Amino acid sequence: MARYILDTDHISLILCNHPQITAIAAQEQIAITVITVQELFNGWVVRINDPFQINNLPALYSKLWTTVRYFQTVEVLNFTTAADNCLKHLLKENPPLRKNRLQKDVRIAAIALSLNATVVTRNQRDFGQVPAIKLADWTQSD
Repeated sequence: MARYILDTDHISLILCNHPQITAIAAQEQIAITVITVQELFNGWVVRINDPFQINNLPALYSKLWTTVRYFQTVEVLNFTTAADNCLKHLLKENPPLRKNRLQKDVRIAAIALSLNATVVTRNQRDFGQVPAIKLADWTQSD
C-alpha cells in the first residue's frame, strides 16, 4: 500500500517532468486517487472541447494521451466505503469542509485518512483544514 498519495497538483508537476518531484516519486511508494483521475480528465475535456483551441488539438490530445499513459504506471486508489464513511464523518464534524471548492480535496483527504497515508500537495491551505491529515510538499526543501 502506498505511503504517499499525490494530489492532482503534484501529478501535474510529474506530467511536466518536474525533476525534483519526479526523482522523489521514483523513490517512494506512491499512489493517486480516482478523484485526481477525474480532475485531470475533466480539465483536458474542457480544453479539448473549447472552440478556441481547435488549432491546438494535436498538442492537447498528446497531453491527454501522456496523462492516460501515466495512469497506467501508478496505483490508482478507489473511493471505497471506508473513504465514504470517513468523508461523511469529516463533513458532519467540520462544517467548513462543506464548501463547494473543497469537495474534491476533502474526498482525497478521506481516502488518505482511511488508509493512513500522507497527502503530497502544495495546497496546504485547503488540506490543512482537515483534522488529523498528514501532509507533505515535495516542492519544498527540507
